Amino acid sequence: MDILYDRSSLPPSIADAPLVAHALFRIGDVVAHRLYGFRGLVFDVDPAFANSEQWYESIPEDVRPARAQPYYHLFAENEEGSYIAYVSQQNLVEDATGGPVNHPAIGHFFKKQADGSYRMRGERWH
Repeated sequence: MDILYDRSSLPPSIADAPLVAHALFRIGDVVAHRLYGFRGLVFDVDPAFANSEQWYESIPEDVRPARAQPYYHLFAENEEGSYIAYVSQQNLVEDATGGPVNHPAIGHFFKKQADGSYRMRGERWH
């Protein structure tokens, strides 16, 4: 999925950086974090980093991802529970387990298909 955007809307800190403009994952894909192993269902995609500077700086520098790449909003889960995650493309891989993602918001926005994939509910689109 190619993402189109106006570079003038990007924060000044990345406006001149080369952007990765091709999202590898789509809304409804199940992914896993390549370092921390948690899983999640993609529910939105940003073409480049679009969170707070404080959030970005809170990531340890040795594992801090580049800003100029797609970032994904996930309905995520781990052994401790479910939550919302914001993850860079470089830190995501396709989920290999094939199992469902257990997050309470998923049923509100997505329908699980017979093949195990997720499809956004049509009545939720705007």
